[in-house]
Amino acid sequence: MASASAPSCTATKAEDVPWHANLPAPKSTAASISRQDLLTWFSEKTVGKDFVLVDLRRTDYEGGTIHGSINLPAQSLYHTIPSLYAIFSAANIRHVIWYCGSSRGRGTRASGWFEDYIKERGDSQMKSLTLEGGIKGWATAGKEYVELMDDYHEEVWK
Repeated sequence: MASASAPSCTATKAEDVPWHANLPAPKSTAASISRQDLLTWFSEKTVGKDFVLVDLRRTDYEGGTIHGSINLPAQSLYHTIPSLYAIFSAANIRHVIWYCGSSRGRGTRASGWFEDYIKERGDSQMKSLTLEGGIKGWATAGKEYVELMDDYHEEVWK
């Protein structure tokens, strides 16, 4: 009698595959913006008019977000880039700032993809930026940063 084959030890579970595995790597590395510079922008510019903040968190979206941010989870972002660009361009947005928890994975990937798209369009006016340190850096940097958060929950950041 033949025995059933055991699953291969090298089989990959769906949850082990990175969310971006089937997407191209960004060609560009977008510039970054420090939280100190972004804090200054809040007093000199208008969020939603001069710049847009995009929070890329999905399952870890907790503890609050930077005031005025839109939540577009990274996992569904890539195919929406042309539409986002059209909206931001029509609104005359000059800076799009991307962040996730630390801005070392989703944040840099998203800002790179968007920078690629900006370059493909030959747009020298719009800039894609990554927020250094992400939301974790922002939420733990002090009172002046926390005051610019919506739905801030202190216990999440301790």
